[in-house]
Amino acid sequence: MSYYGNINIPDTHGMDSEDEEETNIYANADPINSFEVRTEKENSDSKRHQTPQHTGSDGVKIRSSRAAAVCLVMLCVFLLTAVILLGVYIHTKSTNYTGEKKQLLNMITNLTEETHQLLTNNTNLTEERDVLSSNNNDLIKQRNQSNQEKNELLKMDGWVYYQSSFYFISSEKKSWTESRKYCTDRGADLIIINNKEEQDFIKKMFCSHVWIGLTDSDVEGRWKWVDGSALTSGFWASEEPGGHRRENCALTHEPGWADYPCSDKFQCICEKSVLN
Repeated sequence: MSYYGNINIPDTHGMDSEDEEETNIYANADPINSFEVRTEKENSDSKRHQTPQHTGSDGVKIRSSRAAAVCLVMLCVFLLTAVILLGVYIHTKSTNYTGEKKQLLNMITNLTEETHQLLTNNTNLTEERDVLSSNNNDLIKQRNQSNQEKNELLKMDGWVYYQSSFYFISSEKKSWTESRKYCTDRGADLIIINNKEEQDFIKKMFCSHVWIGLTDSDVEGRWKWVDGSALTSGFWASEEPGGHRRENCALTHEPGWADYPCSDKFQCICEKSVLN
């Protein structure tokens, strides 16, 4: 397409040179203005054709931006909620832990005080124990000294020591009742034989017939010692006790025990415990 095809050239006949030049200038300017107008129109048309395409892309971008903004806001709200809940949870736990810590501290304080009190009591009890132990040791020493002095005196008076007891045989012959009084006047009593060892000791030391502290005077056949205890086992000689009503008091001799009339006169054995 030629931009110069429609240009009308004015008639220049009859014009002077200046008019002719002016006419040529305007004639040359019109095609340029026409070209610029057409170019602007084409550009305008091109823009109108391109406007719907740019508008659709911008709408997608706007919608995407809005969706992203909504997601971001929701994420922020979620995070804020989570932070708040976490803060409340931590605060609650911290409060509980603080209470438990105070309770434990109080318990530790109470236990510490109780421990100190127990230690104090233990110290006091230890001191009291030491004092009592010292007093007990002193009493034991005094008792041992007294027993030693007593033993020495008894030995000098003819008493014989055996298994925590002293034994004395009378030189006079008396009835069973008189023999018992003889012993009690000396702070003793007729002998009570508790075991075979003691029986063997008596038989070895005193071989003759001697009264012992055993009788069935209260009930025939029910033998009792002078301290009131019943006879559980004895060392009777063969065919003894005879069981006669007149023979209600016991003596010991070489074969063993035998029952005799209490009025018969024999020597006796007195027994005195070291502790008495």
